[in-house]
Amino acid sequence: MGERSLLGRWMCAWALLGLGTLAGCGEGTEGPTEALASGSAPSHGQEVSEPELPPAPLEVAPALILHGADEVRPTPPLAPAVSFQPAFYQALRWSRSISTVTTFRLRLPVARAGERLSVTFRAGDGSLTLQKATVALAGANGALASAPIALTFGGQPGFTVAARTHAVSDPVPLEVNLQDELAVSFEVKGSLSISDIDAFPGGFMREGAHAGSTGAFGGSSWQRAIGVTAIHTEAETGRSFVALGDSITEGYISTYNDTRNAWPALAGKALGVPIVNAGVSGQGFYDALQYLDREALALTGVTDCIILLGTNDLGASSDAQLQERMTLMLNRLKPHCKLWVSTLIPRERSKYADFETVKASRIVFNTWLRQQTQAEVIDLEAVTRSPSDVHQFITGLDVDGIHPSQQGHQVMAEEAVRVLRAKGL
Repeated sequence: MGERSLLGRWMCAWALLGLGTLAGCGEGTEGPTEALASGSAPSHGQEVSEPELPPAPLEVAPALILHGADEVRPTPPLAPAVSFQPAFYQALRWSRSISTVTTFRLRLPVARAGERLSVTFRAGDGSLTLQKATVALAGANGALASAPIALTFGGQPGFTVAARTHAVSDPVPLEVNLQDELAVSFEVKGSLSISDIDAFPGGFMREGAHAGSTGAFGGSSWQRAIGVTAIHTEAETGRSFVALGDSITEGYISTYNDTRNAWPALAGKALGVPIVNAGVSGQGFYDALQYLDREALALTGVTDCIILLGTNDLGASSDAQLQERMTLMLNRLKPHCKLWVSTLIPRERSKYADFETVKASRIVFNTWLRQQTQAEVIDLEAVTRSPSDVHQFITGLDVDGIHPSQQGHQVMAEEAVRVLRAKGL
């Protein structure tokens, strides 16, 4: 066998491990020409329909312990050395219509430093027209801490897109550091995608065209993620995580929340790497699988996926169905990212299903998760359960018997950090 053939087989082996996609390594499928942003040199400014097929993954494989291995494998060269990767993400599953031109100014945390950035907008269930958008560092009371930079879309100041379509801005120069806060202002009319919970304090909404305003914004307080689904920053290519889950991951605690206090943000801050949030309140495996292509798989630049799902399926799905659906999700994600799964945290009550069934099913599912070999396990049940009762939270770690408290999110984040560091991050 020739030297070139041996090299080809070595490169394909890396691709099959889910750490990259290489031409000539199996049949594969072609992804859409554009997604939320490119992993290296994105095409910006064009209308982007939601993909039917997942895009090609970023070809990057930082050193880590692989599935089922006990040693760190050699690291293939990073390609490209500098790229756009996610600094912010929200799935924005729901929709809201705006009948007159309205300006939103969102205060959004940045989970990845960079010298240039792009912003991705997403329409709701109808068409969306954006006439002007700016980005700047955020100040107090909606004011800007730096001069506003106008966003363009294929060189144009705005766009009109159809329902559930993305529009990606051209890259703009704006140096941001990890945990900086961005003010994204945009004048819109039509249908916008929106999150289900209030988790973004510091935002404002005001009728009229005010995207260029630099002082205190005025208008009314706005605390939901709306319109802006992703921000990508350009920097040296590295590890980039997305957390998939339900309200526990999205960060629901009470009526008003803060995504900065959710366990993905806390873990990412401690590690110094982006862990962007794709949690959607209320979803189970059926919804997550249905929307996987247009949400998490359309988010380019991701190297790792963390899954905390199944709480909303307990009692409604059989043990076999839970395992089959998690296996299907892992199989679909494996070509795109390194896989991590979390055990389900305690559940002290049930809204709809028989509680005894829910309790038994959670134990069976967690036991199966710890034994499966497709993904590394982050055992969040182990650090949140009462020592005397596996179905009870440690005192202070929950708010309602289902959702973790802010202290609970901190404990979950600390365990995620411990495991990720132990596995070579």
